Amino acid sequence: MTEQKPILVTAGIIRSGDRILICQRHRSDAYGLQWEFPGGKVRHAEELPASLARELEEELAIQAEIGPEVFRLRHRYPDRYVEVVFFGIARYRGEVRNQVFEAIEWAHRSRLAEYNFLEADRELVNRISKGEIV
Repeated sequence: MTEQKPILVTAGIIRSGDRILICQRHRSDAYGLQWEFPGGKVRHAEELPASLARELEEELAIQAEIGPEVFRLRHRYPDRYVEVVFFGIARYRGEVRNQVFEAIEWAHRSRLAEYNFLEADRELVNRISKGEIV
């Protein structure tokens, strides 16, 4: 059996001091009401930073300056297999506006583990909480 190719996703770690922007999936979405970092699926032939910039514009109405890759993971859910590439977001223009999520929150990095994050994001959440990343 050949290994299926994962769905490629980009996500942004948007920081303001010791706070990180986290987003709660809409209740009607798969894995509804779980928390995640903003981002989404990469379109065919789309560069990773361009994909993330587009997603952040669509989801949060900001024009982000995409920083370096900070973490990458692969995770198999019961219904999908994903590869998520996380980038740091150093700066952005515009005011963050929730356009698609159930809720968004600026959470203190030390409290991130208290949120019910998507399973794939939990290792990264723990590393951010401990100050190992970003």
